[in-house]
Amino acid sequence: MTHQEFLNYRREIHAPLLLSIPETKQYVRKFIFSGSVHTPGYPHPVYDAMVEAWFDSLEDLNAFFQSDNFVNKVDPDHEHFLDVDAAVRLITEETVVI
Repeated sequence: MTHQEFLNYRREIHAPLLLSIPETKQYVRKFIFSGSVHTPGYPHPVYDAMVEAWFDSLEDLNAFFQSDNFVNKVDPDHEHFLDVDAAVRLITEETVVI
């Protein structure tokens, strides 16, 4: 899959699937998808994209990712456009500096 095919799949197939489950509206406070951009003078991107999903609490994060709809409808779709074995999930806590 080319980078553009990846971006198209993510936007046209996967995003609507994610938005179709009620748990997205219930638990996700902010969702950002950032596609990588090859920029002269900078190293070639290692990943095709980065996703930020914001939740009110760790409990909400767990409830979302462990919900039947996510586990059975959304998560299986990742194999159609992601290298699941190379994907990294990082849980963070934001500290505002400026």
